Amino acid sequence: EGDNILLSADYSQIELRILAHLSKDKALKNAFDKGEDVHARTAADIFGGSIDQIDEKSRHMAKAVNFGIIYGLSAFGLSRQLNISRNDAKNFIDQYFLLYSKVKDFMNNTIAEARECGYTLTMFNRRRYLPDLKSDNRQVRESAERIAINSPIQGSAADLIKVAMIRLSRSLKKIKLSSKMILQIHDELLFECPIHEKKEIESLVSKEMEGACRLSVPLVVDMGWGKNWSEAH
Repeated sequence: EGDNILLSADYSQIELRILAHLSKDKALKNAFDKGEDVHARTAADIFGGSIDQIDEKSRHMAKAVNFGIIYGLSAFGLSRQLNISRNDAKNFIDQYFLLYSKVKDFMNNTIAEARECGYTLTMFNRRRYLPDLKSDNRQVRESAERIAINSPIQGSAADLIKVAMIRLSRSLKKIKLSSKMILQIHDELLFECPIHEKKEIESLVSKEMEGACRLSVPLVVDMGWGKNWSEAH
C-alpha cells in the first residue's frame, strides 16, 4: 500500500543447520561455524581442491546430496536427479557419509529409536507416530524409515519458524511499529513496512528470527527488500 515496501526474511539452509545440530557432526558444524558455503565445502572435500575452485556443476551435485540425505535419497534417486550412473551416485553418497560420518549415525539411531518407541520427536518435543516402521511390507517400512529421518529435521524447522512468528508478533505490538507480518512461505517470513521503519524492522526481524532457538551452529537469516515479492528476492 502507498509507499510501503516488502521485507523478505528467509532462514538460510535451516534444515541443514538443524541436521548439523542434531547429528553433532563436527565437519558439518565447522562449515557453518566458519560461514562457508556448505555445498561448495562438501564438493571441495569430496572432489578435492579448495572452495573457490569448485565449479557450479560440482556444487550442484553436492547440493543435491546435502538436501537429498534429509529425505533419505537413494542412489537410484540421485542418479535420476543428476543424470549419472547408479554406481556413481552410490559412490557419491558413500563419500558423503565418509565426510559426515555422524550424519549416518544420527540417521541409523533415529530410525532405531522411532522403531522402539513408535514415534519421532522434533527439537520442540512434537511427536510423529510411525506404525509403518514395523510393517511386513518392505516398501512401506522403508518409506516410514525415510519419514523417521526427515521428521525431526523438517518438523523442527517448522516449529522454529512458528516460534519466530510468535516472538515477532509480540515484539511488533510491544514497540508499536506500523510494519506488519503478512505471510509465511516455508522458511520465509514476509513483512509490509513503511519506508521510515526499514532499519528498525530489519534489526528486529534479524534479532527475533536468529534468536528463536539456540542451536550449536549459527542461525542465519537472509533479507531482501522490494515493492513486490519477486523484487524482494
